[in-house]
Amino acid sequence: MGPLQLFLGERDLGKQKSSLIFFLAYLVSLSIVPMVMGDYEAMNFAYFLLNIPLGLSVTLVWGYCGILSFGQIAFFGVAGYAYGIIAGNLTQLPAYEFIGIGGGILSSMLLASILAYFLFFARVENWIIPVLTLVFTLLLETFLAQTAGYQWKIGNVLLGGYNGMTGIPSMRLPWIDDPLYGYSFYYYVLTFVALVFVALRIFINSKYGSIIVAIREDSLRTEVLGYDIRKWQFFVFVLAAALASVSGILYVQWGNYITPSQLGLVAAAQPVIWAAIGGRSSLLAVSLSTIGMTWFSFTLSTQGNQLSLIFIGAAAVASIMLFRDGIVLTLWNSVSKLGKLFEKKCDN
Repeated sequence: MGPLQLFLGERDLGKQKSSLIFFLAYLVSLSIVPMVMGDYEAMNFAYFLLNIPLGLSVTLVWGYCGILSFGQIAFFGVAGYAYGIIAGNLTQLPAYEFIGIGGGILSSMLLASILAYFLFFARVENWIIPVLTLVFTLLLETFLAQTAGYQWKIGNVLLGGYNGMTGIPSMRLPWIDDPLYGYSFYYYVLTFVALVFVALRIFINSKYGSIIVAIREDSLRTEVLGYDIRKWQFFVFVLAAALASVSGILYVQWGNYITPSQLGLVAAAQPVIWAAIGGRSSLLAVSLSTIGMTWFSFTLSTQGNQLSLIFIGAAAVASIMLFRDGIVLTLWNSVSKLGKLFEKKCDN
Protein backbone atom coordinates (compact mmCIF):
# COMPACT_ATOMS: atom_id res chain seq x y z
CA MET A 1 0.00 0.00 0.00
CA GLY A 2 1.18 3.51 -0.81
CA PRO A 3 1.45 6.38 1.68
CA LEU A 4 -1.90 7.88 0.65
CA GLN A 5 -3.73 4.57 1.12
CA LEU A 6 -2.10 4.14 4.52
CA PHE A 7 -2.91 7.71 5.53
CA LEU A 8 -6.57 7.11 4.67
CA GLY A 9 -6.57 3.75 6.46
CA GLU A 10 -9.33 2.39 8.67
CA ARG A 11 -7.77 3.03 12.10
CA ASP A 12 -8.64 6.72 12.26
CA LEU A 13 -11.37 9.12 11.21
CA GLY A 14 -11.63 9.94 7.53
CA LYS A 15 -10.95 6.61 5.93
CA GLN A 16 -12.64 7.47 2.64
CA LYS A 17 -10.79 9.33 -0.06
CA SER A 18 -13.42 12.04 0.00
CA SER A 19 -12.30 12.77 3.57
CA LEU A 20 -8.96 13.92 2.20
CA ILE A 21 -10.78 17.19 1.53
CA PHE A 22 -11.43 17.49 5.25
CA PHE A 23 -7.76 17.00 6.11
CA LEU A 24 -6.69 19.58 3.56
CA ALA A 25 -9.30 22.02 4.87
CA TYR A 26 -8.13 21.34 8.43
CA LEU A 27 -4.51 22.07 7.49
CA VAL A 28 -5.39 25.11 5.41
CA SER A 29 -7.53 26.54 8.21
CA LEU A 30 -4.64 26.18 10.64
CA SER A 31 -2.33 27.77 8.07
CA ILE A 32 -4.46 30.88 7.64
CA VAL A 33 -5.20 31.41 11.34
CA PRO A 34 -2.21 33.76 11.87
CA MET A 35 -3.39 35.97 9.00
CA VAL A 36 -6.15 37.33 11.22
CA MET A 37 -3.89 37.71 14.24
CA GLY A 38 -0.92 39.71 15.38
CA ASP A 39 2.47 38.26 16.31
CA TYR A 40 1.51 37.89 19.97
CA GLU A 41 -1.77 36.06 19.23
CA ALA A 42 -0.03 33.78 16.71
CA MET A 43 2.55 32.93 19.36
CA ASN A 44 -0.23 32.03 21.79
CA PHE A 45 -2.01 29.87 19.22
CA ALA A 46 1.26 28.05 18.58
CA TYR A 47 1.01 26.89 22.20
CA PHE A 48 -2.24 25.06 21.41
CA LEU A 49 -0.63 23.30 18.44
CA LEU A 50 2.58 22.27 20.19
CA ASN A 51 0.61 20.17 22.68
CA ILE A 52 -0.76 17.92 19.93
CA PRO A 53 2.19 15.44 19.90
CA LEU A 54 1.74 15.06 23.68
CA GLY A 55 -1.92 14.19 23.17
CA LEU A 56 -1.03 11.82 20.32
CA SER A 57 1.46 10.04 22.56
CA VAL A 58 -1.38 9.10 24.92
CA THR A 59 -3.51 8.05 21.95
CA LEU A 60 -0.77 5.74 20.70
CA VAL A 61 0.06 4.06 23.99
CA TRP A 62 -3.46 3.99 25.48
CA GLY A 63 -5.91 4.18 22.58
CA TYR A 64 -4.11 1.82 20.21
CA CYS A 65 -1.98 -0.37 22.50
CA GLY A 66 -4.25 -0.45 25.55
CA ILE A 67 -1.70 0.80 28.10
CA LEU A 68 -2.84 3.75 30.19
CA SER A 69 0.16 5.90 31.10
CA PHE A 70 0.40 9.01 33.25
CA GLY A 71 4.10 9.23 32.48
CA GLN A 72 3.92 11.10 29.17
CA ILE A 73 4.32 14.46 30.89
CA ALA A 74 7.53 13.17 32.49
CA PHE A 75 9.05 12.58 29.05
CA PHE A 76 7.74 16.00 28.03
CA GLY A 77 9.63 17.55 30.95
CA VAL A 78 12.82 15.54 30.53
CA ALA A 79 13.05 16.61 26.88
CA GLY A 80 12.49 20.24 27.84
CA TYR A 81 15.18 20.19 30.51
CA ALA A 82 17.58 18.26 28.27
CA TYR A 83 17.11 20.74 25.44
CA GLY A 84 17.74 23.64 27.84
CA ILE A 85 20.93 22.04 29.18
CA ILE A 86 22.35 21.01 25.81
CA ALA A 87 21.41 24.11 23.81
CA GLY A 88 22.32 26.40 26.72
CA ASN A 89 25.86 25.00 26.82
CA LEU A 90 26.47 24.86 23.07
CA THR A 91 25.44 28.34 21.99
CA GLN A 92 28.82 28.91 20.36
CA LEU A 93 28.32 26.02 17.94
CA PRO A 94 26.45 26.34 14.64
CA ALA A 95 22.96 24.80 14.63
CA TYR A 96 23.15 24.16 18.38
CA GLU A 97 19.33 24.24 18.51
CA PHE A 98 19.15 21.11 16.34
CA ILE A 99 21.69 19.38 18.57
CA GLY A 100 19.49 20.27 21.53
CA ILE A 101 16.39 18.91 19.78
CA GLY A 102 18.11 15.61 19.04
CA GLY A 103 19.51 15.40 22.55
CA GLY A 104 16.13 16.14 24.13
CA ILE A 105 14.32 13.45 22.15
CA LEU A 106 17.04 10.87 22.79
CA SER A 107 17.06 11.67 26.53
CA SER A 108 13.34 10.98 26.82
CA MET A 109 13.60 7.81 24.74
CA LEU A 110 16.46 6.54 26.91
CA LEU A 111 14.55 7.17 30.12
CA ALA A 112 11.43 5.57 28.63
CA SER A 113 13.49 2.55 27.56
CA ILE A 114 14.69 1.97 31.11
CA LEU A 115 11.20 2.31 32.57
CA ALA A 116 9.60 0.20 29.80
CA TYR A 117 12.11 -2.59 30.28
CA PHE A 118 11.08 -3.10 33.91
CA LEU A 119 7.36 -2.63 33.16
CA PHE A 120 6.97 -4.99 30.24
CA PHE A 121 9.72 -7.55 30.52
CA ALA A 122 8.73 -8.07 34.16
CA ARG A 123 5.15 -8.56 32.85
CA VAL A 124 3.63 -5.98 35.16
CA GLU A 125 -0.17 -6.10 34.99
CA ASN A 126 -1.78 -3.37 32.88
CA TRP A 127 -3.83 -2.03 35.79
CA ILE A 128 -0.63 -1.36 37.78
CA ILE A 129 1.12 0.58 35.00
CA PRO A 130 -0.93 3.81 35.43
CA VAL A 131 -0.02 3.86 39.13
CA LEU A 132 3.68 3.24 38.51
CA THR A 133 3.94 5.83 35.74
CA LEU A 134 2.16 8.42 37.90
CA VAL A 135 4.49 7.70 40.83
CA PHE A 136 7.46 7.96 38.48
CA THR A 137 6.24 11.37 37.25
CA LEU A 138 5.68 12.72 40.76
CA LEU A 139 9.10 11.48 41.90
CA LEU A 140 10.69 13.30 38.96
CA GLU A 141 8.81 16.48 39.87
CA THR A 142 9.95 16.18 43.51
CA PHE A 143 13.56 15.67 42.48
CA LEU A 144 13.60 18.66 40.12
CA ALA A 145 11.91 20.87 42.73
CA GLN A 146 14.85 20.46 45.11
CA THR A 147 17.56 21.31 42.53
CA ALA A 148 17.92 24.93 43.61
CA GLY A 149 21.38 26.33 44.27
CA TYR A 150 24.62 26.49 42.32
CA GLN A 151 25.48 22.89 43.12
CA TRP A 152 22.80 21.97 40.58
CA LYS A 153 24.53 23.71 37.72
CA ILE A 154 25.37 21.75 34.55
CA GLY A 155 27.93 23.69 32.58
CA ASN A 156 26.47 27.18 32.25
CA VAL A 157 22.90 26.16 32.99
CA LEU A 158 21.18 26.19 36.38
CA LEU A 159 18.32 23.73 36.93
CA GLY A 160 16.65 26.35 39.11
CA GLY A 161 14.80 24.19 41.60
CA TYR A 162 11.09 24.95 41.98
CA ASN A 163 11.56 28.24 40.13
CA GLY A 164 12.58 26.23 37.10
CA MET A 165 15.07 26.64 34.29
CA THR A 166 14.96 30.03 32.60
CA GLY A 167 16.68 31.63 29.64
CA ILE A 168 16.32 28.52 27.46
CA PRO A 169 17.43 29.35 23.89
CA SER A 170 14.75 30.04 21.33
CA MET A 171 14.62 28.31 17.97
CA ARG A 172 16.71 29.75 15.16
CA LEU A 173 17.00 28.53 11.60
CA PRO A 174 20.39 28.62 9.81
CA TRP A 175 19.17 31.08 7.18
CA ILE A 176 17.46 33.42 9.70
CA ASP A 177 19.48 35.50 12.15
CA ASP A 178 16.69 36.34 14.59
CA PRO A 179 14.96 33.75 16.77
CA LEU A 180 11.57 32.52 15.58
CA TYR A 181 8.70 34.47 17.06
CA GLY A 182 5.07 35.10 16.22
CA TYR A 183 4.23 34.09 12.66
CA SER A 184 7.53 32.38 11.97
CA PHE A 185 7.37 30.30 15.16
CA TYR A 186 3.74 29.40 14.49
CA TYR A 187 4.52 28.00 11.04
CA TYR A 188 7.58 26.21 12.41
CA VAL A 189 5.39 24.46 15.01
CA LEU A 190 2.64 23.76 12.48
CA THR A 191 5.11 22.14 10.08
CA PHE A 192 6.70 20.05 12.84
CA VAL A 193 3.34 18.89 14.21
CA ALA A 194 1.87 18.16 10.76
CA LEU A 195 4.83 15.96 9.85
CA VAL A 196 4.51 14.07 13.15
CA PHE A 197 0.77 13.60 12.64
CA VAL A 198 1.09 12.32 9.06
CA ALA A 199 3.96 9.95 9.93
CA LEU A 200 2.09 8.54 12.95
CA ARG A 201 -1.13 8.05 11.01
CA ILE A 202 0.70 6.19 8.23
CA PHE A 203 2.42 4.05 10.86
CA ILE A 204 -0.76 3.17 12.74
CA ASN A 205 -2.50 2.12 9.50
CA SER A 206 0.42 -0.10 8.48
CA LYS A 207 0.87 -3.79 9.32
CA TYR A 208 2.75 -2.74 12.46
CA GLY A 209 -0.35 -0.89 13.61
CA SER A 210 -2.31 -4.11 13.15
CA ILE A 211 -0.02 -5.87 15.60
CA ILE A 212 -0.35 -3.06 18.14
CA VAL A 213 -4.16 -3.08 17.95
CA ALA A 214 -4.16 -6.87 18.23
CA ILE A 215 -2.22 -6.59 21.49
CA ARG A 216 -4.84 -4.18 22.78
CA GLU A 217 -7.73 -6.44 21.81
CA ASP A 218 -6.28 -9.76 23.04
CA SER A 219 -2.66 -9.85 24.16
CA LEU A 220 -2.69 -13.57 24.96
CA ARG A 221 -4.00 -14.56 21.52
CA THR A 222 -1.46 -12.24 19.86
CA GLU A 223 1.34 -13.89 21.81
CA VAL A 224 0.06 -17.35 20.87
CA LEU A 225 0.28 -16.30 17.20
CA GLY A 226 4.04 -15.87 17.66
CA TYR A 227 4.48 -12.18 18.49
CA ASP A 228 6.58 -11.18 21.49
CA ILE A 229 4.16 -8.64 22.95
CA ARG A 230 6.79 -7.43 25.45
CA LYS A 231 8.98 -6.12 22.62
CA TRP A 232 6.05 -4.45 20.88
CA GLN A 233 4.82 -2.82 24.09
CA PHE A 234 8.38 -1.67 24.76
CA PHE A 235 8.59 -0.19 21.27
CA VAL A 236 5.25 1.61 21.51
CA PHE A 237 6.06 3.04 24.94
CA VAL A 238 9.38 4.45 23.74
CA LEU A 239 7.81 5.82 20.55
CA ALA A 240 5.11 7.52 22.62
CA ALA A 241 7.84 9.05 24.80
CA ALA A 242 9.48 10.45 21.64
CA LEU A 243 6.16 12.06 20.68
CA ALA A 244 5.79 13.62 24.13
CA SER A 245 9.38 14.88 23.94
CA VAL A 246 8.56 16.79 20.74
CA SER A 247 5.94 18.78 22.65
CA GLY A 248 8.38 19.35 25.52
CA ILE A 249 11.02 20.79 23.21
CA LEU A 250 8.55 22.99 21.34
CA TYR A 251 7.22 24.20 24.69
CA VAL A 252 10.57 25.39 26.01
CA GLN A 253 11.34 27.01 22.66
CA TRP A 254 8.01 28.79 22.97
CA GLY A 255 8.27 30.01 26.54
CA ASN A 256 12.06 29.84 27.18
CA TYR A 257 11.47 28.26 30.59
CA ILE A 258 10.25 25.11 32.30
CA THR A 259 9.41 24.40 35.94
CA PRO A 260 8.87 21.20 37.96
CA SER A 261 5.18 22.07 38.39
CA GLN A 262 4.73 21.30 34.70
CA LEU A 263 5.45 17.68 35.61
CA GLY A 264 2.93 17.58 38.45
CA LEU A 265 -0.30 15.68 39.04
CA VAL A 266 -2.51 18.09 37.11
CA ALA A 267 -0.14 18.19 34.16
CA ALA A 268 0.09 14.38 34.13
CA ALA A 269 -3.69 14.04 33.93
CA GLN A 270 -4.30 16.64 31.21
CA PRO A 271 -3.15 14.67 28.11
CA VAL A 272 -5.18 11.68 29.34
CA ILE A 273 -8.22 13.97 29.60
CA TRP A 274 -7.63 15.30 26.07
CA ALA A 275 -7.56 11.73 24.78
CA ALA A 276 -10.69 10.74 26.73
CA ILE A 277 -12.66 13.76 25.50
CA GLY A 278 -11.55 13.49 21.89
CA GLY A 279 -11.71 9.72 21.58
CA ARG A 280 -8.58 7.83 22.48
CA SER A 281 -8.75 5.54 19.43
CA SER A 282 -8.48 8.40 16.92
CA LEU A 283 -5.46 10.58 16.20
CA LEU A 284 -7.54 13.22 14.46
CA ALA A 285 -10.14 13.42 17.25
CA VAL A 286 -7.45 13.82 19.91
CA SER A 287 -5.66 16.50 17.88
CA LEU A 288 -8.91 18.46 17.72
CA SER A 289 -9.69 17.98 21.43
CA THR A 290 -6.13 18.97 22.37
CA ILE A 291 -6.44 22.28 20.55
CA GLY A 292 -9.89 22.90 22.00
CA MET A 293 -9.10 22.01 25.60
CA THR A 294 -5.76 23.83 25.71
CA TRP A 295 -7.43 26.92 24.23
CA PHE A 296 -10.21 26.70 26.82
CA SER A 297 -7.79 26.25 29.72
CA PHE A 298 -5.40 28.94 28.45
CA THR A 299 -8.20 31.46 27.94
CA LEU A 300 -9.64 30.99 31.43
CA SER A 301 -6.20 31.06 33.06
CA THR A 302 -5.10 34.27 31.30
CA GLN A 303 -8.32 35.95 32.44
CA GLY A 304 -7.53 35.06 36.05
CA ASN A 305 -10.23 32.42 36.30
CA GLN A 306 -9.16 29.59 38.59
CA LEU A 307 -12.03 27.32 37.56
CA SER A 308 -10.43 26.01 34.37
CA LEU A 309 -9.35 22.73 35.99
CA ILE A 310 -12.83 22.19 37.39
CA PHE A 311 -14.41 22.71 33.98
CA ILE A 312 -11.89 20.40 32.29
CA GLY A 313 -12.42 17.73 34.94
CA ALA A 314 -16.19 18.02 34.58
CA ALA A 315 -15.86 17.70 30.81
CA ALA A 316 -13.75 14.57 31.25
CA VAL A 317 -16.28 12.98 33.63
CA ALA A 318 -19.16 13.84 31.29
CA SER A 319 -17.24 12.40 28.34
CA ILE A 320 -16.55 9.12 30.14
CA MET A 321 -20.09 8.81 31.49
CA LEU A 322 -22.05 9.88 28.40
CA PHE A 323 -19.68 9.45 25.46
CA ARG A 324 -17.79 6.19 25.85
CA ASP A 325 -15.86 6.73 22.61
CA GLY A 326 -15.14 10.40 23.27
CA ILE A 327 -17.10 13.52 22.39
CA VAL A 328 -15.35 14.32 19.09
CA LEU A 329 -15.41 10.72 17.87
CA THR A 330 -19.10 10.30 18.79
CA LEU A 331 -20.08 13.51 17.01
CA TRP A 332 -18.08 12.50 13.93
CA ASN A 333 -19.78 9.10 13.79
CA SER A 334 -23.21 10.68 14.23
CA VAL A 335 -22.62 13.14 11.40
CA SER A 336 -21.31 10.31 9.19
CA LYS A 337 -24.46 8.26 9.82
CA LEU A 338 -26.68 11.24 9.00
CA GLY A 339 -24.71 11.79 5.81
CA LYS A 340 -25.20 8.17 4.74
CA LEU A 341 -28.95 8.36 5.45
CA PHE A 342 -29.18 11.54 3.41
CA GLU A 343 -27.36 9.88 0.51
CA LYS A 344 -29.73 6.89 0.60
CA LYS A 345 -32.78 9.15 0.53
CA CYS A 346 -31.32 11.08 -2.39
CA ASP A 347 -30.68 7.81 -4.28
CA ASN A 348 -34.25 6.68 -3.68
